[in-house]
Amino acid sequence: MRDILNKTIAEIVSDDISTASVFKKYHLDFCCGGGKTISKACEKTNINIEDILYDLENVNISNSNSNLNFKDWKLDFLIDYIVNVHHTFVLENVGVINEFAQKVATVHGDHNPENIEIANLFAQLSKELISHMKKEEDILFPAIKQMINNGNSDFDFDTIESPIKMMEEEHDNAGDIIKKIQQLSNNFSTPDYACNTYKALYHKLEEFTNDLFQHIHLENNILFPKVRILENELKM
Repeated sequence: MRDILNKTIAEIVSDDISTASVFKKYHLDFCCGGGKTISKACEKTNINIEDILYDLENVNISNSNSNLNFKDWKLDFLIDYIVNVHHTFVLENVGVINEFAQKVATVHGDHNPENIEIANLFAQLSKELISHMKKEEDILFPAIKQMINNGNSDFDFDTIESPIKMMEEEHDNAGDIIKKIQQLSNNFSTPDYACNTYKALYHKLEEFTNDLFQHIHLENNILFPKVRILENELKM
């Protein structure tokens, strides 16, 4: 088990998606900030590394995604999965979360002002994600499929690296916003007097956060590295 100490968190989650739940438990980023090793991440956050190693060794293998070996999927199949599962999840949930967030900000904003900021941040995140996903579906993903199907990288842009880099930067920004929401909500913990809408909002925000981290992980740590390799092979 200790041989994973020098692996990055992103590599560990890529090898076994069920380990994502462990890193979430300790609030260690496995998508945008997944480039750190466990050792470095624990050192920075003062987390007992033995606790993480124990949990990783005993991770619940019944995790709903534990049997999905994303790393071995064909690129076009992985793209379709991202669109059909994660893009669809975003589109189906941003409306109701924004509605809940505005209601909670209006009713509870005076004595819980953090909810006003949460509502504003999620509205910003929603707009950015919708624009981001459209760019992926209209530009980046078709270009990747062209590389796969036609065996060439003749795009309107110089290299696939250009749109990938843009998507990664937008992922970083989305990750920063959702982490700020997580912080403002005290890790999605509602006060004792919270109404049902308040509770529903925080539940939906936590669900959305988990999906977004998984979504970004699949692109940043599995899809994009493989696409870079493919483009280099085609240029040889």
